[in-house]
Parts: sequence; C-alpha cells; structure tokens
Amino acid sequence: MEYVTLRNGVKMPQLGYGVYQVTQDECERCVLDALNVGYRAIDTAQSYFNEEQVGAAIEKSGLDRKDIFLTTKVWVEHYGYEEAKKSVLESMQKLRTDYLDLCLLHQPFSDYYGAWRALEELYEAGSIRAIGVSNFYPDRLVDICSFARIRPMVNQVETHPFNQQAEAKKWMDKYGVQIEAWAPFGEGRGGMFQNPVLHEIGAKYGKSAAQVILRWHLQRGVVVIPKSTHMERMQENLNVFDFTLSENDMERIAALDTKTSAFFSHYDPAMVEWFGKMVEERKKNHDCTKEKKGW
Repeated sequence: MEYVTLRNGVKMPQLGYGVYQVTQDECERCVLDALNVGYRAIDTAQSYFNEEQVGAAIEKSGLDRKDIFLTTKVWVEHYGYEEAKKSVLESMQKLRTDYLDLCLLHQPFSDYYGAWRALEELYEAGSIRAIGVSNFYPDRLVDICSFARIRPMVNQVETHPFNQQAEAKKWMDKYGVQIEAWAPFGEGRGGMFQNPVLHEIGAKYGKSAAQVILRWHLQRGVVVIPKSTHMERMQENLNVFDFTLSENDMERIAALDTKTSAFFSHYDPAMVEWFGKMVEERKKNHDCTKEKKGW
C-alpha cells in the first residue's frame, strides 16, 4: 500500500474502499470482503445510510481499529454547529468507534461554517484525527481555507480521466489540501472502461483499463476509493502497485480530459435548488417517522 501524509502528519492509505451505493443488505459482507482482501481504508457517509453495517463489518473483521482508516461525512441537513456535532457523535455510535480517522463536510451548501466549527472542536478534542470537505470547488475551498481557524486537510471531489480537476488540484496543492477522488472511474460513464487509449496502455502492462485508471490517479497523488460488490474486482483494484505508467502514458491519459462533470455541477442554481428540496423532503419524512413512533 502507498500512503499520503496529510498536512497535520496523519498518514492516509492512498487506495481505499468506498461504500457509496452499496445497499444495507450487502454492505457488511462487502466491507468484510474488502478488509479480507487487504483494504485498510473504508469511506462511508451519513447520506449512504450504511454506517451501521460498516461498523458491524469492522468489528467482525477482528482487525485492530488502529489499522483501519475510517472516513464518514456530515450531510447537509445536519449542518450548523450543534446539529453537526450531534450527528458526528451519532455516526461514531453507528460505526462502533470512539474516534474517526477523517470526517468531511459532504456538500458546500447551507451553514457549512457552523458545521466546520463543530469539526474543528471534535478534531481538537481528539475525536477526529483529520477533517476535510467534499465537493468544494476552488472558490468555496479558498473561502474556507482563508477564513476558518483550521484549514481542511482533504477535499473529496469528482475526479477521473474525463474530468481530471487540474485547476481544482492546483488550488488544493497551494493550500496544502489533499485531493481525494469520488467516482475514480466516473461510474464508467462515457464508455470509460471501453476507451481505446486506456485499453492500449493496459495491454502494454498486462493490466485492465480500470487498473490503468487507478494507477494514473496514484501517480498524480490522488487518493482513490473505488467501489465494487465483487471480491474479484476488489482484488483487481488493489493490484495496482506493481507497475508504473510512463510519462508518455500519463500524458496520453491527460489528453482525455473534457473538464466536464459526468454527473452535475455545484455551480448550477437548479442543482443547488434540488439539494435544498431534497433536504426539506428528508426532514419531513424524518418528522413523520418520529410522529408515528411517538418520539
């Protein structure tokens, strides 16, 4: 395994296992498989609704907690100081741990400054070893780096060969923020796994297109958290430390950049509006559930 060292000296595995879109029914088994294969970094989030299953898997694995780098993220409806702090402590209960290795603010909306103050406090108390953000575009990242008491140590953003985030990475590097990729394969959109350049490069090294993509990320200094529900794919994704892409191959992959999201833009007002409506809808559903249960 290769590691990056965060600005505060914490070492983070550069390749981990992500559980986005892993169902509650499959999550415990998948995390156990990933840990058995050799992954030592697990990435989840409050909004994935599988923190309890992740916690159960880690406990059942028999591995020492200090050997696992565990990340979760605070969702928008829990922003603001008091609510964010409460939600992180609840996440730790679900994950069956008394500390987090990394905690991120999931989206750059609502009262993220209040939520950030909660993370700063939990970090200083030793409950979180490193704190960061997710989906913070350069303007929002520079904002929080410039005005928060403690700068984010990580920024998890959409990063893959078709959207390489070169400009965003430049700003992260300037402020000492580690870039981490969600959707390191772009979920295969745009025919990524069938891309002839990636296949040709892979054939040269006896590797798949997916392995070439992960190796490309690693050589750029990007932390990656690929997701799979199949153990053989987990093993394949982990088997990327025995080859090095040439400078020419790195340049060929760099030429694939469209500088366009495969999903959505946080700059789009309609998308921001959608997030707001989703949060309100989830609050209503949560209140209805509490009412039915007589809480």
